[in-house]
Amino acid sequence: MAAENMTLHVAGVDDATKLGALVGARAQCFALTEATAQAVVNPTNPGGIPHELRAGFACRIARLNGETALADHFMQWLLNRGADEGSRIGDPSYSQSADPRLTAMIRHVDLVTLMPKDAKKLDIARLRDAGVGEGDIVRLAELIAFTNYQVRVIAGLRLVGKIL
Repeated sequence: MAAENMTLHVAGVDDATKLGALVGARAQCFALTEATAQAVVNPTNPGGIPHELRAGFACRIARLNGETALADHFMQWLLNRGADEGSRIGDPSYSQSADPRLTAMIRHVDLVTLMPKDAKKLDIARLRDAGVGEGDIVRLAELIAFTNYQVRVIAGLRLVGKIL
C-alpha cells in the first residue's frame, strides 16, 4: 500500500481543517494505525495468505460494511497489480472458489464481519478442516479485526469532520 496514511486519506482528512489539526494532535495513534495496516495487509512475510488475497479480503470487508472509499482503495491496489483472484474476493457476491481453503476463508471473513457474535469454535475447526494452518488462522483473524476497526475509524473521522 502507499506510504501515506491510508486511513486518514480514505477518511478525507485534510491537514488544513480543524479535523486535520485534531488528528495531528493524535499523530502517534494514527501512525500506529498505519503501521498496523501495513503489518496486516502488506507484511514482509505474508505466510499462507499472500498480499493479493489480503487486499481482496480487506476490500470485501470494506464493501460488507458499506465503506466504498476504503473498498475502492484496495480494489485499485489489486487492479494495479493484475490481482485477479484478489479482485474476485473483493466482491461480496463471490463466495465459492475451486480452492476449498479459500472458500472456507471467504465464509469466515463474511461471518466474522457481518455476525461476529455467531462465530464459534466450530468455525475455526472448519478453517482447519479446509487446510488453513494455525498461523494463517491467526493472520486471517488479525486482518478481519483490523479492517473492521479501520472502517469504524474512518466513519468516526468523517462524523467528527462534519461536526467541526
